[in-house]
Amino acid sequence: MREEPRLRVAVFRPDDERLDDAVELLESLGADPVPDPMLAVEPTGESPREGADYVILTSKTGVELAAEAGWEPGDATVCAIGASTADALREADYAVDVVPEEYTSSGLVAALEGEVDGASVEVARSDHGSPVLTDGLADAGADVHETVLYRLVRPDGAGESVELAADGDLDAALFTSSLTVEHFLDAADERGVRTDAIAGLNDAVVGAIGDPTRTTAQVHGIDVNVVPETADFEVLACAVVEDAAPTHRE
Repeated sequence: MREEPRLRVAVFRPDDERLDDAVELLESLGADPVPDPMLAVEPTGESPREGADYVILTSKTGVELAAEAGWEPGDATVCAIGASTADALREADYAVDVVPEEYTSSGLVAALEGEVDGASVEVARSDHGSPVLTDGLADAGADVHETVLYRLVRPDGAGESVELAADGDLDAALFTSSLTVEHFLDAADERGVRTDAIAGLNDAVVGAIGDPTRTTAQVHGIDVNVVPETADFEVLACAVVEDAAPTHRE
């Protein structure tokens, strides 16, 4: 019997254990991963400001950089935007006081808005953090300070998936932030295949990890087929593979 071709799925996570885990997961789902990192981390050398009433970390990378810098939360209430950030904090021996039910900026604002009026809040994250978080906390009466722990840039050479999409050879794509969408399109522009790449994505199954990522994709003309209720990469990958090939587990 002729073997069915495996799904070719592009994944854009940074080139570290996150990409390794993503590739392993997609292979376990019977897909053929196309690892094409669209984000690289450039640390700024800064660490979260000490002395705040609340400190918010929004990513595993931010936690790791804060820990490497020797940051101590003191008496602050430590908040994580989601489960992976909370896990990273615990692994670094930090206490975690607040994790919102909804793993988004708006979810964290909803969790804190009733208690931060008059409090100082330190937000430590990348240079591409959503203003939804800082503006929402400020509107709730908090004195908000933001520290940029790292910058997110597009790695040199990124774009294998762009060529595949433009040629109609990509079955699915997993966008995990608005910036991965923007960097994908920047790579397409550099190669002169933006229109064809978008057309290729629109013939494939496109997954976005949350509503902000979906909105960014749609603004640029990319149809989004899958947005999981939980902003979790494994959930996203499983849902996209299932949508692209409903019988892949049979």
